Amino acid sequence: MTSDRGPGHRIDLHAHSTASDGTLSPAELVRAAADVGLDVVAITDHDTTAGWAPAVAALPAGLRLVRGAELSCRWFGADPPVPLHLLAYLFDPDDPELVAELARVRAAREVRGERIVDLLRADGIDVDWAEILTGAGGGTVGRPHIAQALIRAGLVATTTEAFGPDWLGERYRLPKEDIDVFHAVRLVRAAGGVPVFAHPRATRRGRVVPDELIAELAAVGLAGLEADHEDHSPEERAHVRGLAAELGLFFTGSSDFHGTHKTVRLGAFTTSPEAYERIVAGAGRVTGIASG
Repeated sequence: MTSDRGPGHRIDLHAHSTASDGTLSPAELVRAAADVGLDVVAITDHDTTAGWAPAVAALPAGLRLVRGAELSCRWFGADPPVPLHLLAYLFDPDDPELVAELARVRAAREVRGERIVDLLRADGIDVDWAEILTGAGGGTVGRPHIAQALIRAGLVATTTEAFGPDWLGERYRLPKEDIDVFHAVRLVRAAGGVPVFAHPRATRRGRVVPDELIAELAAVGLAGLEADHEDHSPEERAHVRGLAAELGLFFTGSSDFHGTHKTVRLGAFTTSPEAYERIVAGAGRVTGIASG
């Protein structure tokens, strides 16, 4: 359901729950969003919509929930291909093509996770795959869950250390089966959704794609760019805003909240009501917003 009132000014459009690699359940996530004074929050777990129903069921009064997902994508125009993330908002969770692609990616993540654990165990590192699956609680399995196992084993102190080159960042890193980014944009649009490029200039995460690629994605349906994000420097934020203006796209600001897996807080970066309204207007069917 939706209400007739316009959104307030505290809008965070990128947050994760235990449905993927966050540490708060969907119900805890929406309660936390209300507690920090957000007017709108998006649940954007990796490659899954499993958190949507419990988040809606627990939605506090006065909070709007935007249902979304963060898709694991790859650009194959470079060698090696560049991994990237696409935020998808307000899409039909029953669209058969998108459902099938997300299921494929989740299954591949699980295979990859088990192979990483096999590599660790081959080097004498005592981590248990069954325990990691239990820790994921049925959510999309990712490297953060393996990082938690390394922390429990006393091998690293933090998730950041676990993602360093000696561990999951390089030595024990394996490639994922991702979605071609052009295919992903088209799938989201076909499912009535609005695609936004997540943290497109986050050089601290590794390689980034050229602006020319973003222009090509805009031509096939990309709607916006996430500009204000903890992994963007002030210069990178300014660059993304300028590129969005040049291409006629909107830009967003979001925390990319993961609970205790990251230090960033809910609402650390926010999206303007104008950009939010463009997302709502761009959706093929406004069934993806619930109001408490």
